[in-house]
Parts: sequence; C-alpha cells; structure tokens
Amino acid sequence: MPAVDGRAHNTVMSEPRESFTDEEYAFLRYVRFGELPPAVRPEDRVALTETDPRRDRPEPAGDPEEWSLRHVAG
Repeated sequence: MPAVDGRAHNTVMSEPRESFTDEEYAFLRYVRFGELPPAVRPEDRVALTETDPRRDRPEPAGDPEEWSLRHVAG
C-alpha cells in the first residue's frame, strides 16, 4: 500500500476506479425504481399541515416521573 503522511493508505478502497456518466446513473435509477410519476404542477400543490403525532420518535413509555428519575445525572 502507498504511504500517506507516514501511514499506510488503501487507495483501492477509498478512491473509485471509474465513474458513471449521468446517463448511466439515470439508467441505474430507472432499473432500481422504475419510471417516476409525473411531476406535480405548481397550481396543483397544496400546503400540508401535520395533524398526526410525530412518527420519527417512539412514544414515551412509563410514567414521566419514573422517566425523570432514571435519567438524572448522578
């Protein structure tokens, strides 16, 4: 392996040997995801309002006081 700053450097793993063209990337996206749906026209767009609780975090479990006691810096 070649040395970089006195350390071994694995150029084979860190640098791609070849790069795809935009057309090749477009083909690979098409193969993986299929045809995209038509774009939404600006006049058909609407503002959305979140009414459901957030789904990116789990619901808190247990009593809030118990939770506070467990996470007190000691």
